[in-house]
Amino acid sequence: MSTKILCFAGSLRKDSFNKKLCHAAAQKAASLGASITEIDLADYPLPIYDGDLEKASGMPENARKLKAMFAEHQGFIIASPEYNAGITAVLKNTLDWLSRPDDSEHKPFQDKWVALLAASPGALGGIRALPNVRFILEGLGCIVIPDQLALNKAHEAFDASGELVSEQQQQRLEKVVRRLLHFSAR
Repeated sequence: MSTKILCFAGSLRKDSFNKKLCHAAAQKAASLGASITEIDLADYPLPIYDGDLEKASGMPENARKLKAMFAEHQGFIIASPEYNAGITAVLKNTLDWLSRPDDSEHKPFQDKWVALLAASPGALGGIRALPNVRFILEGLGCIVIPDQLALNKAHEAFDASGELVSEQQQQRLEKVVRRLLHFSAR
C-alpha cells in the first residue's frame, strides 16, 4: 500500500507560486510511489472561525469534508505563503476549524508527518512564515520534518509547464519529499 499524502497551499490566489511549488512536490511524490491528493483551499471556503458561530451552527460542511480528508492521509505537503512575515489567514483559519472537536472520530492532525514549503518572489523565499506554521502544526500533534524548502525569486523559478527551472531547486525539493515519504511510510 502506498503512502497517502495530502498536498495543498495556504493561498487562494489562482496563479499562486505556492500552488505551483505544491504541485511540483505532488508530482515528485507521485513519481516516488506515493498516493497523492492535491486540493485547493479555494474549493473549500470557510467562514472566519468564531466560537459563537460554531455554537449556533456547528462545524461548516467544508470543514467536515476537509477534516475527513486530512484524517485519511498519513502526511501532508503544505506550501505556505508568507504574509507580513507570518502565516496566511486562509491557512490559519483552515487549521483552526479542523482542530475543533465535533461528533466525528476523525483525527486530522495527530501523528501526521508534514513537509513545509514556501515560495516568494522575495530574496528569503517565504522562510519567515515557516516557523509559525511549524509551531502551529506541532501544537496540533503533527510531526513536522526538519527538511523544508523556501524558494526565493519564485517569479523566475518555474517554466511555462510549471516545472522548476533550477536543477538545484529540483534536487532540494526531491530531498524534502523523499524525507517526508520515508517518515510517513513508517
